[in-house]
Amino acid sequence: MNNEFNHPLLIFGISLLVLWLSAWVGWSVLRKRRGLEEDAREDFGVILSATLTLLALLIGFSFSMAITRYDQRKNYEEAEANAIGTELVRAGLLPPADSKTVRALLSDYLDQRISFYRSRDAQQLREINTRTAQLQNDLWSAVQAPASAQPNPIMALAVSGMNDVLNSQGYTQAAWWNRIPHTAWGLMALIAVCCNLLAGYGARNTKGGALLLILPLIVSIAFLLIADIDSPRRGFINVSPQNLLSLSASMPAH
Repeated sequence: MNNEFNHPLLIFGISLLVLWLSAWVGWSVLRKRRGLEEDAREDFGVILSATLTLLALLIGFSFSMAITRYDQRKNYEEAEANAIGTELVRAGLLPPADSKTVRALLSDYLDQRISFYRSRDAQQLREINTRTAQLQNDLWSAVQAPASAQPNPIMALAVSGMNDVLNSQGYTQAAWWNRIPHTAWGLMALIAVCCNLLAGYGARNTKGGALLLILPLIVSIAFLLIADIDSPRRGFINVSPQNLLSLSASMPAH
């Protein structure tokens, strides 16, 4: 799914430029047209403080949302590994020929799930999703046939385990699509621009514009961190398929 917030460094660069320009406009345009009188500075300080507080709250809430979604993706990766590992064991309940087929398909399926977490290329990801859907159909057919031939509680365990494998992939995909809403980003950006306009308008001495860069830089770094955690495939903080890799390493034991 295309998302303009999949590139945290781009978000950082755009945020820094836009916010710095906002501060510069506040200093060079608004202040020159109507300077801030000293007797109004106290009231202006209250407005600026309230606006900065609101921005800080929005950044904090958005960071919390991003962390929650990141933890959710990690938990579902662990759940996928547990479901696949359990089904590898339950496959032994099937007749020998079917058991061998299911385990071979699960091995291929496990490789595809690891590739899903590691892939950064859109075309490769589409191929992985197509192959995953095909394997899911094959896996279900592989347990459906023996279960239909011998409908008993033992076969039901194998079918139930395969159902968990298929469901866990759906939960994972839903978690990767669950991102911070664009409206939240838009609201943060709007308030950040207002904060920098006000900060520039109320600045007493910019020393060549250096001080006007401090607030935009700090806010842009906060946006970078939020976008990085919220982006499943880009940036520096990603979910590693460590549980799936551990399961893959133990496959020869089966």
